Amino acid sequence: MTPVRVVLVDDQHLVRAGLRGLLERDPGIIVVGEAGDGATGLAVVRTERPDVVLMDVRMPGTDGLGATRRILADPALDRVRVVMLTTFDDDEYLFEAIRAGAAGFLLKDTRPDALRDAVHTVAGGDALLSPAVTHRVLAAAARAAAPTPDRIACLTARERDVLEQVGRGRSNAEVGAALFLSPETARTYVSRLLAKLDARDRSQLVVIAYESGLVRPGEP
Repeated sequence: MTPVRVVLVDDQHLVRAGLRGLLERDPGIIVVGEAGDGATGLAVVRTERPDVVLMDVRMPGTDGLGATRRILADPALDRVRVVMLTTFDDDEYLFEAIRAGAAGFLLKDTRPDALRDAVHTVAGGDALLSPAVTHRVLAAAARAAAPTPDRIACLTARERDVLEQVGRGRSNAEVGAALFLSPETARTYVSRLLAKLDARDRSQLVVIAYESGLVRPGEP
């Protein structure tokens, strides 16, 4: 099995060293590059073409959001997945990163096993939608903007149901259980939503669910 190739972008050397040490305890992960700011990180990503980038939000010079936008806008890097490293005070800033196409968030105090699992999850094509982080960010953004239901006018009623469940951060198995579908059928619906809504990945479906009003802040 080919190891997941990771680039670390953080302005603190000790943070990068700690992340490298934790990640490389897993023989299925290899760190292929590091950078201390967004501009250098972009250059490293273009050279190494990693599977996953762990990107700090706040850095001198080009910050994590700027670097993420440039990575995800580059057709040559369309297979690269970016995960933002965050603290709880970055809500609205990080929402912009998800809108740009970031695959999700990790808190800097994430447990080592959860960190490694997250890298494999994102490398496998799924978004990292931890309710503890993602829902807080999207709820903050939803409070700042009126719903835009026209975006989902093309969906069937069943597709809207599935989008609502995805917007609540649920996995395919959980979507299936809630809507009495098999996990395989739920996966098919999610794939159809990605195509119909021109969404890069599952995290952008969550954004659309909030922006369209299917999911609202404070709802269970």
